[in-house]
Order: sequence, then C-alpha cells, then structure tokens
Amino acid sequence: MDSNLHSPERRLIELRMEHGDLNALIDRLARETPTDELMVRRLKKRRLALRDQISRLELTLDPKEPA
Repeated sequence: MDSNLHSPERRLIELRMEHGDLNALIDRLARETPTDELMVRRLKKRRLALRDQISRLELTLDPKEPA
C-alpha cells in the first residue's frame, strides 16, 4: 500500500489536481477588481510548469510507439 502513495500514477493525479486548482484560482482572480497582475502572472507561470511536468510524466508512463 505504501508503494501506491509514491507511484508515478498517483503523482500524475496530484499534479492534475493542483493544475485544476490553479485554473480555478486564476479564473477567480481575473474576475476581481482590481486584479493583482503580478500574482496572476506568477500563478500562470506555476500552472505552465505543472503542465510541463504532467506532460513529461505522461510520456514516461505511456511512451508513444513508433509509427
């Protein structure tokens, strides 16, 4: 059971959840007036980094087969 806590599949789920949370937060901040542009930019940068991590992890879990 302990091995499931640190599995790549579990990490992928956690990254996707964090990415979704950041999406919701960024959307909520964008509706506020005035908007803290610096914070929004930092959150977007973090969201992009998460997306990159997710993509890399997806490739290691399910590598593309040659055509």
